[in-house]
Amino acid sequence: MENEITAAFGRVNIDEVVSRYGIKAEALRYIGGFQNFIYECQVENKEYIMRFTPSAHRDQSDVQAELEWILYLAENGISVSSPVPSTYGRWTETLELEEMYVTATLFDKAKGKKIDYPDCLKDQELYERLGRVTGRMHALSKSYKPLNPKTIRHHWTDNYYLKNIDILPDSHTRVRECYLELVRSIQKLPISEEAYGLIHGDINNANYLVGEQGEITLFDFDEAQYSWFVEDIAIQLYYLVYVYGGEEGKKLREDQASRFMEPFLKGYREENQLEDRWLQQMPLFLRLRELIVYIGAFRNFEGDETFSHSDNPWFKDWIRESKTRLETGEPIVNIWG
Repeated sequence: MENEITAAFGRVNIDEVVSRYGIKAEALRYIGGFQNFIYECQVENKEYIMRFTPSAHRDQSDVQAELEWILYLAENGISVSSPVPSTYGRWTETLELEEMYVTATLFDKAKGKKIDYPDCLKDQELYERLGRVTGRMHALSKSYKPLNPKTIRHHWTDNYYLKNIDILPDSHTRVRECYLELVRSIQKLPISEEAYGLIHGDINNANYLVGEQGEITLFDFDEAQYSWFVEDIAIQLYYLVYVYGGEEGKKLREDQASRFMEPFLKGYREENQLEDRWLQQMPLFLRLRELIVYIGAFRNFEGDETFSHSDNPWFKDWIRESKTRLETGEPIVNIWG
């Protein structure tokens, strides 16, 4: 732990804030994170996840709105990694620093196993279960009302990467132009309670675990936002097809998309109804997700267009192909005509 968050925020400060959850700082083990600092710990034989969110990424009201949404889902039968209150009965605790503050949150650690590549690529039973839990979540979203109207999650246009497209190098003129065209196209879509609401925003095989009975537990709601329900579906599909590239990639992506969509929609329609016309908009949201992932890649490499520090040939091929698709307005896969 000494080399991560304590270096950034100070050991004394961290000791003080984690003690509010009855945890000692030395019990925390760093496990990663991108825009947050994520740790795991064990207290009295129970496992937890502790997350530190810098205010530059999300302010405390954003985090509280996220936790309220998670608790609502848990109360209505969806398996999630639920927040745990501090010893003061608060869902969040803050650590004040000179230039910002950090919001600390404790979660129950999700139970189950991760279904990684390539195992997730042909698991139709998994897709049907994902459809069922996604449909259930969207159905609940239709009736969800925040307790405090002033404490709500952001809408899709306030996605961190969309707001920070300047992360891309200046040479990406055409990508920026296509970004503006894409946003304008999406903004023309009608908004209704039947198709638009609070979504997870980042369902992929890194953000859920599968239990012994096949039950899916969702976690990492940090990207929860108001958007069209179809975006939550497009995100899941994107992460199942972007692994295919090269000359034969298009056919492989089409096969995977068909393999995913049929069982997924079967499960989804057991819990929620979404008109077929919204599925016709999948290409728009696949392009949106590709743009977000692409910007994120440049953030990781601090704008280095050559990605010289990467020794991953697959990644470099994906970046090249992704740029071409973004510049031409082509979705990564399109089985909707």
